[in-house]
Amino acid sequence: METRELGSSGLQVSALGLGCMGLTHAYGTPVETRVGIELIRAAVEQGVTLFDTAEVYGPFTNEELVGQALAPVREKVAIATKFGFAIGGASGMDSRPEHIREVAEASLKRLKTDRIDLFYQHRVDPAVPIEDVAGTVRELIAEGKVKHFGLSEASADTIRRAHAVQPVTALQSEYSLWWREPEQDILPLLEQLGIGFVPFSPLGRGFLTGAIDADTTFDDKDFRQGLPRFSAQARQANQALVEAIAAIARDKGASPAQIALAWLLAQKPWIVPIPGTTKLHRLEENLAAADIELSIADLQRIDQVLARIDVHGARYPERLAKQINR
Repeated sequence: METRELGSSGLQVSALGLGCMGLTHAYGTPVETRVGIELIRAAVEQGVTLFDTAEVYGPFTNEELVGQALAPVREKVAIATKFGFAIGGASGMDSRPEHIREVAEASLKRLKTDRIDLFYQHRVDPAVPIEDVAGTVRELIAEGKVKHFGLSEASADTIRRAHAVQPVTALQSEYSLWWREPEQDILPLLEQLGIGFVPFSPLGRGFLTGAIDADTTFDDKDFRQGLPRFSAQARQANQALVEAIAAIARDKGASPAQIALAWLLAQKPWIVPIPGTTKLHRLEENLAAADIELSIADLQRIDQVLARIDVHGARYPERLAKQINR
């Protein structure tokens, strides 16, 4: 698989990474440890070098799984993890400098490593100045415990302020065929500052694959049950988008998921999507998207489709939406 540099940071990773969250968190019953390890190692064998996790996924169990799976190949891969949530008795955000340090030390142990390649603030904490957050990560970088600093779902103003203290290597936010808001203010800023972009949920939490429709039922542990965009009514209304993507996919001899990923890769050379899956055949399908070239005519056709289709349903309920773009 080809590699890409995240912005101008020098961090070279595979064009497609692996989002590991769904192996233990948010999408129903966690996979068996053996299955998770096999899938992560299969990704390595197929050229993936960026693996994304977070302490809150589980909590903690996802980092443990990733650390165990990647220990034998640690020098060949980049591991990204995150801080910023209060876990346990408290709730909400916690990006106090002392807490960032506590998370870094605990994550290093769970990941079985001596450094975190990319350390994201998972969500912006309105109670802690972003300059203090960036300064703390700068210290961790100086100590060799962290290699690169990242932000997630941050506003343009926050990105600028953080970058002035410690260069930001990557922003991780949702971006896909059915969520294009980053194109307005975020992508131009990232290009200006030399910051890479790591889209999460590049397949619309599974919806853009065509495997979900209005009749789909979710596991009681699946957080999509609480997302407005995944109500039965919204899923029914959004089928038009999936059908349009499927028609393009048929013409290209590809799957809808592959078109969705290839489209993201075609937007900028410093974009690295991180699709997740629990199934080996889906992993192989997703990674094959890196070999699909969309022509200018293909991209224009996709833009025309997106322009005439309205996506229904907010991506988060109001309480979660307040944590975005601070």
